[in-house]
Amino acid sequence: MLIRATAHTTKLLATFALLSALCWPQQQMSSIERGRALEILQVVSADVKKHYYDPKFHGVDIDAKVAEAKQQIEKANSFNMAMSHVAAVLGSLNDSHTFFVPPQHAYRHSLGIQYQIIGNLCFVTQVRPKSDADAKGAKPGDEILSVNGFAVNRDDLWKMQYVFNILRPQPGLRFALQDPAGTQRQIDVMTKIRPTKRVTDLTGSDGGGDIWDMVRQEETQEHQVRARSVEYGDQLLVLKVPEFFFSANEFDAMLGKARKHKNLIVDLRGNPGGAIDSLKYLLGGLFDKEVKIGDRLGRKDSKPEIAKPVHNLFTGKLVVLVDARSASAAELFARIVQLEKRGVVMGDKTAGAVMEAKRYDEKSGADTVVFYGASITEWDLIMTDGKSLEHVGVTPDELLLPTATDLATRQDPVLAHAAESLGVKITPGEAGKAFPYEWQAEED
Repeated sequence: MLIRATAHTTKLLATFALLSALCWPQQQMSSIERGRALEILQVVSADVKKHYYDPKFHGVDIDAKVAEAKQQIEKANSFNMAMSHVAAVLGSLNDSHTFFVPPQHAYRHSLGIQYQIIGNLCFVTQVRPKSDADAKGAKPGDEILSVNGFAVNRDDLWKMQYVFNILRPQPGLRFALQDPAGTQRQIDVMTKIRPTKRVTDLTGSDGGGDIWDMVRQEETQEHQVRARSVEYGDQLLVLKVPEFFFSANEFDAMLGKARKHKNLIVDLRGNPGGAIDSLKYLLGGLFDKEVKIGDRLGRKDSKPEIAKPVHNLFTGKLVVLVDARSASAAELFARIVQLEKRGVVMGDKTAGAVMEAKRYDEKSGADTVVFYGASITEWDLIMTDGKSLEHVGVTPDELLLPTATDLATRQDPVLAHAAESLGVKITPGEAGKAFPYEWQAEED
């Protein structure tokens, strides 16, 4: 999820463009691809100018940014580099929810390593067994000092991940690591690449094979972001919510399970947000009154977002867990719990990526179509304290951070402490086994 951009991150983007050109074989861009890139720039910038919530664009001269990108695309030597220039136009707005979604690459890539900010440092959190990262000795609990020579910090990590994972996937990354004992080393982790079809048949003329592949991919993704729970007798339910994309029926099932317990922990660590309706479902099940989420401030008007209570509420004690990856709707939920004094928020400071955006999907071509788009902020959200969480985030009531040793030994002292605060004794080791990390199958 996107966080705050800085002058340093602007420099990072330019340098990453050079790095990508040097380390990934690039085919010379054809005149057709250059024309398509210019068309994408024109369409995406027009969408931003038409729909962005602030018609003054925070003082950014969008037309000048587009003109500059056009000149750069005319000189670009690859389609990927041209897409970087389109992305830079939207990035100039410094808005967590406004970003370019480039055409999908004709391959899937997996680095086999997960890492995140904890406090003000970056740590390896997961390493895929039998991956190159595993073979090179990367371990959970290793502190990441730099990636490809760039220092990693809370402000810049999202920019790196956007470039490396979406905009310009890399064949490999160089990590400077420090283990929990303080020993430093450098490793080069190679990406696992699985080529896919350059052209996907959505007409069904191939017998529906490509369509069913897409259905299976979607089912796999839905499985990975499903809500999970762990019960500790009738005293405590821990509800893990990876994203705010669940239906009213799914919410009813969660709430029904929660009502059988005296205490509830809602674990939103790693939750990037999602649909406002899902947020309202969860709030409505925990408050016995209408709760104002905030005022939506748009280009022309403003209106409040309200969550209404449902029947058969959960009325027990509540703890909410967040971390640096908790963003958008997850942050709104945590802050409302604080403002309404409904429960206690524990963990790390959140992402500070809180706007309300709409995805605009576009396409280029006739018989062979290229799909792309943009997420564009249409509303700013001002909470009942008169403040926005954008670039600010939520500061927990109790700041609790796992250590490098905790990560290395797969312990979860944050969940253990939260449970103990509600009268349930579990060890950090037991808490660390509550929600095992699930890697997506390699064949997917």
